[in-house]
Amino acid sequence: MSIKDKQNQLVETFAILPDMEERFRWLMEAGDSYPAIDPRHRVDNNLLPGCVSNLWLHPELRDGRCHFEMDADAKISKGIAALVCGVFEGETPADVAAAEMGFLEEAGLAQMLSSNRSNGLTNLRRRIQEFAESQVSNAA
Repeated sequence: MSIKDKQNQLVETFAILPDMEERFRWLMEAGDSYPAIDPRHRVDNNLLPGCVSNLWLHPELRDGRCHFEMDADAKISKGIAALVCGVFEGETPADVAAAEMGFLEEAGLAQMLSSNRSNGLTNLRRRIQEFAESQVSNAA
């Protein structure tokens, strides 16, 4: 499934959830089901700035594909990170670097968030894209 397909699937899922409560519940379940971060990656270097809670992101390149470990100490933040990381998990750096990042706005998720959580989301997307771009540059 392409990045765009994953993004469209996320937008469609949010569209069928009947209300804000169901959307938040689904978001928290997504965070709970995302694979746990290796404890050795839960370090200050991997903390994202601007988040309401602590949000760790550990990106790495394995076999030419992007992989993202993450964790947060708040369920909503973890759910948001799980959705974003899930869209880009296993994709090539070039595809991640070229991807549009507006799918969460299209789904209506960004509008559900406080300004602090929105800042954290922006920083998460920025970190993922910067990681992918750096891998593309390193390969050139």
